[in-house]
Amino acid sequence: MKHYLKIGFSLMTAVSVLAACGNTDQPAEQGAAAGGGGEKVDLTIWHNWTGQDAKSVAMRQILDDFTAKHPNIKLEVEGLPTDGLKTRLRTVAAANDMPDLFVMWPDAMTKEFVGGDLLQPVDEFLNSKPEWKNNFIDNAFDGYTVDGKIYSVPMNLAPSSFIYYNQSVFDKHGVKVPKTWAELQQAVDTFNKNNVIPIALGNKANWAAQSTIFSTIGDRVTGTEWFLKAVKQEGAKFTDPEFVSALKVLQELGSSKAFQEGFNSIDQNQMRQLYFQGKAAMFIDGGWAMADVVKNAPKEVLDVTHVTILPPVEGGKGEAQSTAGVVGTGLGVSKKLSGAKKDAAMQLFYALAGPDGQKATLDSSTLVSYKIEVDKSKAHPLFVELNELMKSVKISPVYDSKLSSAAVEVTNNALQELLMGGNPEAIAKKIQDAQAGALGK
Repeated sequence: MKHYLKIGFSLMTAVSVLAACGNTDQPAEQGAAAGGGGEKVDLTIWHNWTGQDAKSVAMRQILDDFTAKHPNIKLEVEGLPTDGLKTRLRTVAAANDMPDLFVMWPDAMTKEFVGGDLLQPVDEFLNSKPEWKNNFIDNAFDGYTVDGKIYSVPMNLAPSSFIYYNQSVFDKHGVKVPKTWAELQQAVDTFNKNNVIPIALGNKANWAAQSTIFSTIGDRVTGTEWFLKAVKQEGAKFTDPEFVSALKVLQELGSSKAFQEGFNSIDQNQMRQLYFQGKAAMFIDGGWAMADVVKNAPKEVLDVTHVTILPPVEGGKGEAQSTAGVVGTGLGVSKKLSGAKKDAAMQLFYALAGPDGQKATLDSSTLVSYKIEVDKSKAHPLFVELNELMKSVKISPVYDSKLSSAAVEVTNNALQELLMGGNPEAIAKKIQDAQAGALGK
């Protein structure tokens, strides 16, 4: 279906591409903001690379290296956790006071910021480096394209819903990796009987359950076509029976004690710690979690960790071999930038999102939306496993990339309520009202 981002592409060796990009640096190095002499420039950048996972460390290193290479460009760097960054960006957007560069998300956020006249397109810069522009995967720019103009490029690939599981714990209790929803429920029951947390969950930042679990469950039940119609409020509503059924699937999972007590009061780092400590058989998280797992999980846990997708829901209309997600975060460029400051911003943009940045991201055990081969002799086997899995998995829409900001906030809060026993029909109406209200329908 055309609504899926096709990931089963043939990866290609990127040595020649990287070399070619390296030889076309001149456009980026020209202008007053180039390394060495030139006009002094202050540049602000906001990001979410705040953790000790390999991806965050790699990106912060690029920022440090850029500062050392460009003494005339003073970076004012602010790092915020993902949920805090999203909230802060929308706050400054309302005041038309955006930072010069900032990590942002495709689809809904990009469209809202373009609609608010806050971003400037990057087509001219992209076109000056065709070897770079033409090496992204198919459809990579779709979430950053508005009215034919491209406003960013993805710096990673963000499938949002995988089961990370401890094979040793499964074997100890005679549980097989679930291929059906019934088998997942059986696994939950068995682990509970043996005092093992079935699925660790950290939903303090309330987007987690929506992005990493429910977006995939929703697609499994309703199918992608229905969801996209409901987003547009054209031929489908969130009060429809299929959406209420999807809510009930998640609620039943919670009611079966699939998650530990207090899951709404801990964050994703604490969630992964439960898994790292051997207290949980599984956790559900995006591909981005891999960078933390391979860097920080104890060896005895890492060696027996594997990854799979959520099983299909019986009677559901969605694609079974899929996961929710987006092409990945990009960098927004403030509409206000011009002259030397814009030149400096585009240099940093290229350092983080260009070929070297893409390679650094891949080397940090993070998937990318860029055609570059994983070095299996150097990459961790678990990341190689994930990369191979993605060749046969389609990406369906994650809810917070398609819904309006108002509906996303309502959905995130409503799913917390749902998991605490809230009424599915009433929750469906809240989400429907929020999306319809945002569209003026």
